[in-house]
Amino acid sequence: MSAFESDPASLHPETRLVHAGTMRSQFGETSEALFLTQGHVYDSAEQCEARFLNKDPGFQYARFSNPTVTMLEQRMAAFEGAEACRATATGMAAVTAAVMGSVRAGDHVVAAQALFGSCRYVVEDHLPRYGVSSTLVDGPDIAAWRRAVTPQTKVFFLESPSNPTLEVIDIAAVASLAKEVGATLVVDNVFATPLFQRPLELGADCVVYSATKHIDGQGRCLGGLVLGSQEFIETNIQTFLRQTGPAISPFNAWVMLKALETLPLRVRRQAESAAVVADWLAGQSSLSKVIFPGHKNHPQAQIIARQMSGPSTLIAFEVPGGKAAAYRLLNALRLIRISNNLGDAKSLIVHPATTTHQRFTPEVRASMGVTDGMIRLSIGLEHPDDLIADLKQGLAAL
Repeated sequence: MSAFESDPASLHPETRLVHAGTMRSQFGETSEALFLTQGHVYDSAEQCEARFLNKDPGFQYARFSNPTVTMLEQRMAAFEGAEACRATATGMAAVTAAVMGSVRAGDHVVAAQALFGSCRYVVEDHLPRYGVSSTLVDGPDIAAWRRAVTPQTKVFFLESPSNPTLEVIDIAAVASLAKEVGATLVVDNVFATPLFQRPLELGADCVVYSATKHIDGQGRCLGGLVLGSQEFIETNIQTFLRQTGPAISPFNAWVMLKALETLPLRVRRQAESAAVVADWLAGQSSLSKVIFPGHKNHPQAQIIARQMSGPSTLIAFEVPGGKAAAYRLLNALRLIRISNNLGDAKSLIVHPATTTHQRFTPEVRASMGVTDGMIRLSIGLEHPDDLIADLKQGLAAL
C-alpha cells in the first residue's frame, strides 16, 4: 500500500495533486491512462442490470462516468477537501448544474450582482423561465443579502473575486446567513483558484470551477468541476448531469488531470508576477484605477487577508478616455495578446464592456462596476519585466 493510500490526509496539497485518485490498469503505467471509450461491456446480463441499479460498482457509459474522468474527480476532491466532485464539459455547465440542480419551480435565488456575463444570464434570465425567481445584490453588503431573503430562498450564488472587477465577498459571512435561512451557498472560485481560497472551509456548500482556466492553464481544453459533500452531489448534481448530459470528454479530463500536477508551480509564479505588474501599474499616473487582490488599498483588503492565502493572477485597471483609450492601449501591445480567456500560461488582456459583459446595458454595467475604460489583465508565465515593457508601450499609446 502506498503512502497516499494509507494516509492521504497527512500529505500536503501539492502531493495530492500528483497522486490522488490514480487508478492503474493491469499494465502498471506511470502516467494516468486515457480511457477513450463511450461504453463498457459486462460479464453477464445480471451484472449489467446491477450496474444500472447502482448495486454493482463499475462503469456503464461515458455520459455517466469514465475511469479517466473519475481520476480527475477524485484528485480534485482530495485537493479541495471535498467529499465528492463531478466533472462537466465546461465551467458554465458546472455553474448551471450547481444552481439548477438545487432549485425547483417556486424557489428563489439570491446572487451577487457582480458576475461573469454568462453566470448572470443563468440567474437573471434562464432560471425565471422555469419558475425560479432571483434577486441580485451588492455582494460585499451582507445586510443586502439578508434583505433579499424570502421564505422561498433556496440558493445563494457568488463569485469572489468577481469577474472582471475583482470584488471580494466575505464568504464566511454569507455562508453563515445561508445556513441561518436554510439556503445552499454556491461559490465560483475560479479567480482565487483552489490554491489561494477554500470556500468549503469557509462554510460554502458547493464550489465550482471553470477548469478551462488555471486548472488546464495552457489554453487547450474546456472543462468544469462541481465539488461539495457526498450528500449534496448525490442529491442535487449526479442525476442532473446524468440525465442532461454535459459530460466532459475523457481526453479533456486527462489533460486536466495531468495539468493538476503543475497547478501550484504555475499559479504561484503567475501570482508573483501579477503582484510585480500590479505594483508597477499602480505607480502610473495615466491610469485612473488599479484593482488587485494583493494590494493593501483593495476595497476588501481585510476580507482578503482573512480568507485568501494568496492573490489572484488577475489585475483590473481603468484608463481615462473610455472605450477609445482602452482600444488604443490594447492595440499597441505586442507580447500580451487580446483574448477573453484567462488563467493561461500566456498573458491575456481584454476589454470586458465589449466582450464578456457586452450584452448588458451601460447602466447595468455601471452597477456592476464595469466601465468603458476598464481592462482585465490575466498574467501568464512570462517574465514580469517583459510584461511591464509591453504595458509601457500600451500606456504610451494613450
